Amino acid sequence: MDLLKNSEVQAIMGPQTSTETTFIANMCNKSQVPLLSFSATSPSISPSYLPFFVRANINDSAQSVSIAAFVQHFSWHSVVPIYEDSEYGLGIIPSLIDDLQLRDIDIPDLVAIPIEATDEHIDAKLYHLTKFQTRVFVVHMLPVLASCLFLRAEEIGMMSKGYVWLVTDSVGNVIDTLQSDVRRAMEGVLLFRPYVAPSYAIKNFSIRFKTTFRQDNPGIQGPIKPNVYQFWAYDAVWAMAIGVEKLSMTNPSFVIPQNGTTDLDRVGVSQNGLTLLQEILDTTFNGLAGTFQLVDGQLLLSAFEIVNVIGYKSARTIGFWTQDQVFKCEIESSKGSCNNNSLKSIIWPGDSNEKPKGWDIPKLKVGVPVKHGFLEFVSITGSKEPKKPTHGVTGFSIDVFEAALKNLSYALPFEYYPFVDDNDAYDDLVCEVSNKNFDAVVGDITIRFNRTRYVDFTLPYTESGVSMVVRVRTDTSKSIWIFLTPLPTKLWLTSFAFFFFTGFVVWVIEHRINPEFRGTPWQQFGLIYYFAFSTLVFAHKEKLVSNLSRFVIIVWVFVVLILTQSYTANLASMLTVQQLQPSIHDVNELKSRGYAVGYQHGSFVKELLEDLQLTNLKPYSTHQEYADALDQGTDNGGVAAIFDEIPYLKVFFSKHAGDKYTTAGPTYKADGFGFAFPTRSPFVVDISRAILSVTEGDVMNGIERKWELDTKSVTFLSQSTTTNSTRLEFYNFAGFFILTGAISGLMLLAYLAMFIYKERVELLSHVTPGRSPLKIVRLWFGHYDDFDHNSPSVRQYFRSSSTGGRRGSHETSARAVPLPDLTGLASPMSPTSEFNFTSTRERTPELFTPSNGGSGEEVELTVQG
Repeated sequence: MDLLKNSEVQAIMGPQTSTETTFIANMCNKSQVPLLSFSATSPSISPSYLPFFVRANINDSAQSVSIAAFVQHFSWHSVVPIYEDSEYGLGIIPSLIDDLQLRDIDIPDLVAIPIEATDEHIDAKLYHLTKFQTRVFVVHMLPVLASCLFLRAEEIGMMSKGYVWLVTDSVGNVIDTLQSDVRRAMEGVLLFRPYVAPSYAIKNFSIRFKTTFRQDNPGIQGPIKPNVYQFWAYDAVWAMAIGVEKLSMTNPSFVIPQNGTTDLDRVGVSQNGLTLLQEILDTTFNGLAGTFQLVDGQLLLSAFEIVNVIGYKSARTIGFWTQDQVFKCEIESSKGSCNNNSLKSIIWPGDSNEKPKGWDIPKLKVGVPVKHGFLEFVSITGSKEPKKPTHGVTGFSIDVFEAALKNLSYALPFEYYPFVDDNDAYDDLVCEVSNKNFDAVVGDITIRFNRTRYVDFTLPYTESGVSMVVRVRTDTSKSIWIFLTPLPTKLWLTSFAFFFFTGFVVWVIEHRINPEFRGTPWQQFGLIYYFAFSTLVFAHKEKLVSNLSRFVIIVWVFVVLILTQSYTANLASMLTVQQLQPSIHDVNELKSRGYAVGYQHGSFVKELLEDLQLTNLKPYSTHQEYADALDQGTDNGGVAAIFDEIPYLKVFFSKHAGDKYTTAGPTYKADGFGFAFPTRSPFVVDISRAILSVTEGDVMNGIERKWELDTKSVTFLSQSTTTNSTRLEFYNFAGFFILTGAISGLMLLAYLAMFIYKERVELLSHVTPGRSPLKIVRLWFGHYDDFDHNSPSVRQYFRSSSTGGRRGSHETSARAVPLPDLTGLASPMSPTSEFNFTSTRERTPELFTPSNGGSGEEVELTVQG
């Protein structure tokens, strides 16, 4: 404050700690005086909100990316940060956590150690770390506390083989100044620090630095070597000097506020501060620490150096993390012949050359279910006492798990622990993992979304899906009534109805104008059926006269063609192809008939069936119970169908081979069987890869054959591969019936409309007062039953008859008699007429011959009354 208030300095260098820098940076920001810091590395101080603060060194958070990338490079899945419990130590933690989690690296714990911690306190923290599986630690603390930490870690055996220690630049920059016993304890530790390329300028500076340092501190013995902090300080002074020189300040004045009440309020504002700040930010030169270039008020670093501590005498650079965010064994490709996309060999703690796996645990406690059925997947012949290890665990799932462990690149010891649940509820078994009672769960456990909320599953090792098993329908090809089978009853009845309806429509249209559609009532009734059914084989010989009836028959013959061809094809298939027709085709049939449905006890399949709105559900435990329930049928206390996952159905079909059962309906999606581990467990990825190796090779085929689950030896039928004949349904032909019905109905209405319009005078003549409606209808029908003498076909018919042509059913004599002129007489069907047309077979008629002796149509005429 004195420098700003009294001396009115134009720029400030320092201070050394982040805490001091925070206070001074706020004052400089108010006075608009640039502050250059070469040692404040805390990310909490940022030029983004303190624009007059210039960081001439590296932000601590910059190295968190390289550390996280290094952990990912070695495929470690879990890290524990250990940091100094201070503002400095906390500074890197947020960015380190973000960068680790971005790479899906778990952080099971954060360990903070106070600056003044005793050996006992540090030991307690370290012993706490041994309870975790992870053996990868990131240390961020000042050199004094870090020295105590590594000495204690060596004492309790945490600097041995299998451990990984990554240390930030706070120790890496001064590793050469640490005591020999500390460096010996740190053997195998990896240090991250800013890279400073060797140069003649550094060599010259180091000589002058050592000389000056010994002159000023004659009592200090030992090697004296400048580190990166001295380089940054040197470069910062040069940057400020260059900025001041560019500015050429002639009047470095401050504007003093007049109304300030405190010393802080009376600090003035520099008139040249903003300009000087800009000159410093624009300064670029080759300094001791490399290229001095400021980006967003902070020094731009070219690379991080990764150093491997090898005993107390030496440390070796094993690689670099560059601005391209890749690891290189040399910063320049011309230096050395190593693969520049990798790192050099590393000496790990315990003087080991073998890459640590990143964790070290005792035997895994693997939970296995005690099953009551389908023991092909998991079977326990040893002790089933809970919470105690057991032996004699076998089964398909067990063999797959153990085969996967053999494919790991490291040994993973384990013990099986039985889990007993009378409800066979695997949800409770999976919860044992999240409750930390088991380290893993192995068995026929289906991967379900609700279970992934508290455990992680490996990749599935079985086929996925839920299918329906039903009995095969009785082979109808041995029945004498098989010809009725291709069409259901509804389709048969509909077809007969339309045969009659079509024949009736044709008869109505042709009756008045076509002699071939006349005769006695029984003859005409038979004609309706004969004509319609003769269209089945296209053998109808009656000639149609009306275009309306012709149009009806054209459409009807097309429908009959489709129906007969479909019937023939289906019947031929039934007689020649092996029948494996399921007794139930889909879920809708189960729901509509209310049939009972079975599922495996304790399985999630029950929830699936409830979602499908099936209510009559029955649980079973074994494949034999499945078969017995299907054989009994729903009417005898059994079920019509069984729903279960495909692996269980493979077991069912392997035990009940033959053609009694088959699958039907769609296959509902499921995720298959997997092994459960705690969330973010490092084993999940490795075992998943091992499962892929097992399932893609011959190992899985051998395991499936052992437990009779291989698809080659199991007659596992499915809807897509079963050869069967699908029965025709009414719905398949509904469109055809609608078409022919609509055409026939329209033609019938058209004919009736024309008949009523043409015969309206005659029809209205029968409507007289005092005559009952029924009698009127009878008169109308009688008029309809008469020939339409104006029709060309009727006239042609009588004309051909009179000349010896074809004789109709109304011909009654071998002698030609001319047709009399009946104009003015009542209709033959009229009750008031004394003339009736009758058949010669009923009585002997008197022949009426017109006086003109014409050659008209002969008729039989009986005179009554």
